[in-house]
Amino acid sequence: MALKNLLALVVLLGVVGVSVASPYENPFRKSQSNLLSNPGTMGDLDSDYYRSKCPQMEDIVRRVTYQYVSANPTLAAALLRMHFHDCFVRVNAVPNLSLRGYEVVDAVKSALEIACPGVVSCADVLALVARDAVLVIKGPWWPVPLGRRDGRVSNISEANLPSPFANVTTLKKNFADKGLNTKDLVVLSGAHTIGVSSCGLISRRIYNFTGKGDSDPALNPEYVVELKKRCQPTDVTTSVDMDPTDVNAVSEKKGLFISDSTLLDDWETNLYIQKQVLLNGFYFNKDFSDSMVKLGFVGVLTGDQGEIRNQCDRVN
Repeated sequence: MALKNLLALVVLLGVVGVSVASPYENPFRKSQSNLLSNPGTMGDLDSDYYRSKCPQMEDIVRRVTYQYVSANPTLAAALLRMHFHDCFVRVNAVPNLSLRGYEVVDAVKSALEIACPGVVSCADVLALVARDAVLVIKGPWWPVPLGRRDGRVSNISEANLPSPFANVTTLKKNFADKGLNTKDLVVLSGAHTIGVSSCGLISRRIYNFTGKGDSDPALNPEYVVELKKRCQPTDVTTSVDMDPTDVNAVSEKKGLFISDSTLLDDWETNLYIQKQVLLNGFYFNKDFSDSMVKLGFVGVLTGDQGEIRNQCDRVN
């Protein structure tokens, strides 16, 4: 996003922490509109949930996640993206087809099934794996309250994941539909800092934006030249780092996706970006932590809702 260079510094200098046992009140119970827009229970979560049921759980998750991500650091962004998708939608939607990192989740789940069978949900596994994967690459820590249960529902009508081609109005609605606010939108978009894209997703922006052989005017022309060096017109497979190297990316319009650049088009999202620039990202880590905790409550199932899957790729 337009915050990329700023957040590259902030995210990679994040604080590593440890969980503190405490209950977390569900933030979506605060308004009727949130209740209606978030299917599932309004149950609370607790970072101490598995203390007696599976006390070694977090150690197992951390160990297996480290094994995979230390060998392939690009998995950190992939697993964070998978957690985001899992929170947003319950179906195998088209945007989910490019997800990767399933082998990490499966390996963690298998290890947990040996240690404490039938206890830890795949939803909790994924929430922890996403956090611990980011820690492996020295990203920020956030608390992960636990006690989620796994869903049994897959509904194509819910496949409304935010698109990399969406404008800010659509993105704000996508997030609001899940009970997330404008600040959450900007902050969570900052996770793009550690990601990669493909030339296929940006080819039109740099080669033929309006069908006249032009580039998107929302992109810095010098950045367009850089991207063209990496991506030939017919190249749809080459990976592109989503974190430009220029430290002035916020003001120089170097958001790789339209959904990144468009955050400068709205006064609320733009104001947050400019505040981060002014304060050198002083409080971004705290905001990111808060939004990640909030994201983890979207559509949460607790109590006797759903199930605890034996395998994460199928219902029991």
